[in-house]
Amino acid sequence: MNVVIPLRSRATGEAVAAPAAAPNPPSVRDVVTRSVRRYLEDLGHLTEGELHAVMLAEVEAPMIAEVLRHCRGNQSRAAAILGISRGTLRKKLIGYRLG
Repeated sequence: MNVVIPLRSRATGEAVAAPAAAPNPPSVRDVVTRSVRRYLEDLGHLTEGELHAVMLAEVEAPMIAEVLRHCRGNQSRAAAILGISRGTLRKKLIGYRLG
């Protein structure tokens, strides 16, 4: 059973408003959606086939870098978290010039 205890000022003993709950952070999907929309609006045009490669590089490179940082440089662990082989991770690190 949840019991709500009103907050009271130490100085006056009067009831005070509870702090507002922190808003939920946006989902990754929401952030990516807004970023793609903004990118397309700023760019205005793309040749056929470019969007996927451009967006993949823009999202994948920082994701790999952050996972590797999270794993303190342990490539085997980072590859496992990413769901790819260590060899594939190495190729991506070289391709994105991350390592």
